[in-house]
Amino acid sequence: MKFEKKLTHGILKRRYKRFLADIVLDHGEEVVAHCTNSGSMKSCLEEGAEVYLSPVDDPSRKTKYTWEMIKINEKWVGINTSNPNVLAYEAIVNGQIPGLRQYTSVKREVRFDDSRFDIFAENGDEKCFIEVKNVTYKEGDYALFPDAVTTRGLKHLHTLAKVKAAGYRAVMLYIIQRTDIIYFDTANEIDPAYSEALIEAVKNGVEVMAIKVQVTPESLQIGDRVCWKPRKKD
Repeated sequence: MKFEKKLTHGILKRRYKRFLADIVLDHGEEVVAHCTNSGSMKSCLEEGAEVYLSPVDDPSRKTKYTWEMIKINEKWVGINTSNPNVLAYEAIVNGQIPGLRQYTSVKREVRFDDSRFDIFAENGDEKCFIEVKNVTYKEGDYALFPDAVTTRGLKHLHTLAKVKAAGYRAVMLYIIQRTDIIYFDTANEIDPAYSEALIEAVKNGVEVMAIKVQVTPESLQIGDRVCWKPRKKD
């Protein structure tokens, strides 16, 4: 996924009210950028860090920039939560994700029961519902999800189990917008209900995939699959 416009560089001054961030641009101007990430942004929020913003031309929007990424420990971390859906869709259409290369038709935003899933893919043999989640939280070698309690995510897991029970393929796809990790796991200490629900969903046939993404100021590129490896309990 390439950024349509050249991104604007700056320094993070502060993030506040969840959806706003004050950024000082290179020439000294201070602007307010929209932050799409409603979570805690744990492990990817550092005042004084370098950031990149995408400019917005919509005259009706109050904020003229969207915050795209932040540099943490010399690595770019993508924090725009709308990008993983676009990236996953493009990657599946182009056959870039192992295990999801066999589909001839790929659509976005398809309903099943009381949920709307990010991607629906099919061929002559099977139909597959795919839910995409953005992952930025890091602890040690692990990428963790979620970074805040997610009732919506919990609902998606329950509905994915219904998808599988109805005879379709069900995939939970975690897009990790950073490369400085080795494994994936759920953040049980933050949302134990989600962690338990994912384990139960897998028992019921839901597939889990986690993919690393190379984040640069020019593009987001699908990387390697990451092993889901439960952490040892203290």
